Amino acid sequence: MGVTIFSGLHAHLRKDAARLYWEAFGGKLSRVLGPDPKALAFFDRVIRADHCLVALDETGSLIGIAGFKTLSGSFAGGSWDDLIAVYGHFGGRWRGLILWALNRETDNDRFLVDGICVARTQRGKGVGSLLLAGLYDEAARRGYSSIRLDVIDANWRARALYERQGFMATRTERLGLLRHVFGFAASTTMVRPLSLPEKG
Repeated sequence: MGVTIFSGLHAHLRKDAARLYWEAFGGKLSRVLGPDPKALAFFDRVIRADHCLVALDETGSLIGIAGFKTLSGSFAGGSWDDLIAVYGHFGGRWRGLILWALNRETDNDRFLVDGICVARTQRGKGVGSLLLAGLYDEAARRGYSSIRLDVIDANWRARALYERQGFMATRTERLGLLRHVFGFAASTTMVRPLSLPEKG
């Protein structure tokens, strides 16, 4: 299977990107951003085409996305106004308060990943590794010396991939009562220097 990694998202793939992102992260966000039609409308509205890398197969179909954050925004962040536009004043405000509790920081010292997702039918085929390699290049191009991401405790497959890629856990944060809302108990921050030492 031929996979190509591109920087940025073409407009005609926007709805596909919203569906793919929701497919990957709906499990932990469904109680906050559901139902599905609302969530898809929200992500279609907020995703930043200039804050991601995409993986396309040989037919041009979208099979993977790697979002990232910068000082000017994030791939799938959105604002209070976006939440209110999709969910109404009350629905937008309580959703915003809960999402804010997940932490929306931007790391000035390390290139911060804002979600990696691969289509279910393409998992285990190396697409995630290709997206990570693209992120390393993007981070280096922007002058960073390391890259950072967060992985939830329930996603052990992703954590295993990150560890194979040289990421190291630096801290774990527990959600407390919010675990009942998001369906996971803790999130681990992992960091990888862009220049790894040679294995002896």
